[in-house]
Amino acid sequence: MDRKTPRLLNKEILLLVMLAFFSGCGPLWGTNETPTPEASETSQPTVTASPFLGTATASPLPPSPQPSVTATRPSPSATATGDPSDPGTPASPILYYSQSGDSLKTVAAHFGVNVEEIQSSEAVPVDGLLTPGTPLLIPEALGETTPSVNILPDSEFVFASTAIDFDTSGYVAQAGGYLNQYTQYLSVIGDTAGPGIVDRAALETSVNPRFLLALIEYESGWITGQPSNLAQRDYPLGYVDFLYRGLYLQLRWAVEELSLGYYGWRGGSLTELTFPDGSTLRLAPDLNAGSVALQYYFSRRLNQADWMMAIDPNVGFPALYASMFGDPWQRAGAVEPLFPGTVTQPEMNLPFAEGQVWWFSGGPHPPWHQRGALAALDFAPGSVDGGCVETLRWVLAAAPGLVVRSYNGVVVTDMNGDGYEQTGWVLLYLHIASKERVEVGDWLDADDRIGHPSCEGGMATGTHVHIARRYNGEWVLADGPLPFVLSGWTAHNGERPYLGTLTRGDEISIADEEGRPYSAIQR
Repeated sequence: MDRKTPRLLNKEILLLVMLAFFSGCGPLWGTNETPTPEASETSQPTVTASPFLGTATASPLPPSPQPSVTATRPSPSATATGDPSDPGTPASPILYYSQSGDSLKTVAAHFGVNVEEIQSSEAVPVDGLLTPGTPLLIPEALGETTPSVNILPDSEFVFASTAIDFDTSGYVAQAGGYLNQYTQYLSVIGDTAGPGIVDRAALETSVNPRFLLALIEYESGWITGQPSNLAQRDYPLGYVDFLYRGLYLQLRWAVEELSLGYYGWRGGSLTELTFPDGSTLRLAPDLNAGSVALQYYFSRRLNQADWMMAIDPNVGFPALYASMFGDPWQRAGAVEPLFPGTVTQPEMNLPFAEGQVWWFSGGPHPPWHQRGALAALDFAPGSVDGGCVETLRWVLAAAPGLVVRSYNGVVVTDMNGDGYEQTGWVLLYLHIASKERVEVGDWLDADDRIGHPSCEGGMATGTHVHIARRYNGEWVLADGPLPFVLSGWTAHNGERPYLGTLTRGDEISIADEEGRPYSAIQR
């Protein structure tokens, strides 16, 4: 029997009363007040999940730097249903405990219901983040779903603080496989060893280096062995496309696919998997984002039978992951939830001087590469000449912070000043010209100069600055329960990436890469 604090038991008693007497009532959450966080345990009732196939164990790997431990994987919800033998018996509401990053809107999307149908014994915010562990009663509206078993913590997918001291090179050297002898030429930095490529991909995309190593091992055996054929050598993650040849581009493809799953679930836009044969399967509504990322990734290339094996915690990727790095849920327990219900965005300014008119040139879009979290915004200085031209205008710090990266068009500032990108609020500024750019170790106050906008550091059709937020290693969606707010302007998604609006009261700026008048914006 799960151990629970008396407060949690009281919640469940109240919810049982609600199940018996209030099934016909309207929602009980109807306030905009953020609940007070509680210091109770986070253990949750166990769910009944679809059985996985097979009982074999994963192949042994070299001793891991992390000790192997056994821990119980948490499950976020429990369900109560009607009599299955009587089709006329309506199903009872589902008792669900909110998870890190949940809002009422995303929970409603996951469960296939309207926000107004969700009930709770707690006062919860209509638009903001829910405090993890908040009990919710939700009508049963779904049929068959994917297995309702969490297989990867969020903090093991994103580059969270548990991986700050992970030694990629040391682990790969100890394993002794092909990755330890692999090198690839990368633009700007030149020939790069295999572990360095993994570290670069992890830092740029904020995906956990342990996770990337496990994915490489699962797909090609590069960590402990040698590629067995030309395809495994040139395409170590199994995506055979000449445009994605080599480890770095293979990692780029994989991270984009995984991010579509992780952040699509986080934002509520992804609720269903589509397999290569066209068949579909609804995602179990009580999964965490890390588990959805894996389910989505494998669904892109595997039929349902092989997909089930890949996500099986006994024989699939989760088993391999645990054999390589020990139990991930124990590490997660030290840092999760990544988003406590009380977190709010610190005050941030538009990244340019007061009185200047800039163009809102890009609405919410991925912070790195071309697909993924819709977390970044673009701003271009007014210019008679289009394209990539030099400008005397400055990009200013949107908020105080310590410069922890400054190279190749990138500046990253750590707002809590501890020097780590994996903790607290972090801001990424991209396309900052090398001339007069701040240096690592500089402390910036709000409105201090960072550098000049440019086209340096990635794909760009014109001079601009690209800005995105992270919190505890996770990209924060620009339009979500923690909206991107700059000088009072709030970001909203458009019909597709790069479209969208910024609003401040009755004012509106519409994203447009051509700098048309309706995209003008100023502080």
